[in-house]
Amino acid sequence: MKAGHAGPTLDVVGDFSIVDCQDCGFAHILPIPTTDELVSVYEDDYYTTEKPLYLEHHNEDADWWRRTYGERYDRFEELLPASRRRILDIGSGPGFFLLTGKERGWDVQGVEPSKHAADHAGSLGVPVVNEFFDENVALGLGTFDVVHMSEMLEHVPDPHGLISTALSVLKPGGLLYVMVPNEYNLFQKVLREQCGYEPWWLSPPHHINYFNLPSLSQLMRTHGLEVVDTEATFPIDIFLLMGVNYVGDDEVGRRCHAMRKSFENAMWQADQGETKRKLYEAFGALGLGRLVAALGRKST
Repeated sequence: MKAGHAGPTLDVVGDFSIVDCQDCGFAHILPIPTTDELVSVYEDDYYTTEKPLYLEHHNEDADWWRRTYGERYDRFEELLPASRRRILDIGSGPGFFLLTGKERGWDVQGVEPSKHAADHAGSLGVPVVNEFFDENVALGLGTFDVVHMSEMLEHVPDPHGLISTALSVLKPGGLLYVMVPNEYNLFQKVLREQCGYEPWWLSPPHHINYFNLPSLSQLMRTHGLEVVDTEATFPIDIFLLMGVNYVGDDEVGRRCHAMRKSFENAMWQADQGETKRKLYEAFGALGLGRLVAALGRKST
């Protein structure tokens, strides 16, 4: 994280302020937890206390996830020659994303601090280093054609440092894919200002950083990457605008997610995956989507 952290305060939650940091180029909390303070959370209990139903829900959604992950690998394979199929997943969780790659013939490697998640990945036959990704871990991994980071950059004290270390193991011409929650987006703004919602998406100290597509893309460009693709996921907040309040209600949230899956599955079955992709690119361009992603290419 860069020094200074100058910028307007967006919100205050408990002992934390969320600042739109002009020094870092994205919003984040203050004070920023140290890595040592986060170790016990992510090594020991993140998937058992913060995401206790993650594995159960993922297994229920297995076919949908396989298609979702498959689209991501499709894009990597379009942009790389067939000889380049080695991928590192930083924050690899229970290993499902890498399992999809392994089934497609990729040489896969994960790094995951949660012992619970890393053990599950191992049970799938996915190799995972059960550590926080840092310079020392990077030295033992070799180099990769793709580095993948999904829903983890919001959790780290120093995104700039993490991107720099990730690029140290990425081969020239390789791809860095980063997906993050899309916070302070237009729908959230409307819900807050017109519908009386509190900012439910703020969860310090678990979420340290708060990105949108412009700030994520700029972060990648700052590190010398050419941003070759951007996208968003389904704007699930639209259900809130339609009067279906899933905030804090897992059962209602799962029903909304099921409707989202139904839409995407119908598009895939109708061979309209490309249309869906363009629609989600448009969502991202409008500042919408629950998650946003940028795909950067390292110079040759």
